[in-house]
Amino acid sequence: MNPLRLLDFSWDTMSAGGLFSGVSLPWMSHLTVANLTLTLSLGLPEQSVLQPAWDYLLQHHQAELRSPLFPVVISVSTYLLLVTLYTLLDLLAPSWPALNSYKLHPDRPVTWDNIWTTLYLTAYNHLVYIFPAAVGQWLWRPPIPLPRDAPTLMSFLLGILGCMVVFDFQFYLWHLLHHRVPWLYRTFHAMHHQYLQPFSLVTQYVSAWELISSGFWTTVDPLLLQCHCLTAWGFMVFTICVSTEDHCGYDFPWSLHRLVPFGLWGGPPKHDAHHRMPGTNFAPFFSHWDWLGGTNMVPTPSKEKYVEEDAVNNLFGRDLYTAPPTSKHLPCDP
Repeated sequence: MNPLRLLDFSWDTMSAGGLFSGVSLPWMSHLTVANLTLTLSLGLPEQSVLQPAWDYLLQHHQAELRSPLFPVVISVSTYLLLVTLYTLLDLLAPSWPALNSYKLHPDRPVTWDNIWTTLYLTAYNHLVYIFPAAVGQWLWRPPIPLPRDAPTLMSFLLGILGCMVVFDFQFYLWHLLHHRVPWLYRTFHAMHHQYLQPFSLVTQYVSAWELISSGFWTTVDPLLLQCHCLTAWGFMVFTICVSTEDHCGYDFPWSLHRLVPFGLWGGPPKHDAHHRMPGTNFAPFFSHWDWLGGTNMVPTPSKEKYVEEDAVNNLFGRDLYTAPPTSKHLPCDP
């Protein structure tokens, strides 16, 4: 999910009433009152604890922050940093038993062929789609005015949570449709499912339509919720971190699905199961839509081998990391 800013909105309109300036939206006033009430009840200071950091950024890096290129730079650099880290782990894992024990499929190392194939498509998408769009924004959009006040810590966190809830619903429906409708699946989404056991670089091994769709929702949702630009950037970075973790192929003790209680969070094991059983686990963050939609599937524990699947793949002599390019994955439950 690459949060490229695709729409021409300015963040000063958000601080001054936002996208819906002059329109009465009761739910937004309720959010404001709830945020203020929660802040006072917790005894939090009225001035944001983020204000000193925001003042520093405005004083020393305002030109960079105002550039239309900035959201693109932070999203692309965050993604490249994370996949570089995970790829180093993939290369070290076969000779490092302690690390390899955390892999969802410890007997299936990531190969250089896997790395180059996915890296090529990632570079192609960024050069052909992301870079021209970024240059276009830089040439034709004026610098973005920035608000003087930072968001309160509570509004920053609630804003990211609100964007997560909205995006979770949007992407669940988008993802479900691209599996249920055969034409959508074969035309746009099947490319991503060529990898039956994902690793970090599979995160953006996607079609241009999928890349743009994800970026569209990631950009629009903070605008719809009238978030501060700092909150929007935080949400962008967070979505990249989560999507990369979901595809990383590791089940670490500090993974989010182990920290969030009651099985409410998806995480790498569930998304790994989705790549092997494409009719399950469609939501990007939480599990409630999969529960309600009957698509939730709790995967086999990470240390346990998938005996039936291995038997089938050994029968056909197929590398479990990649499916044949001509294979037709079923868009519905297997």
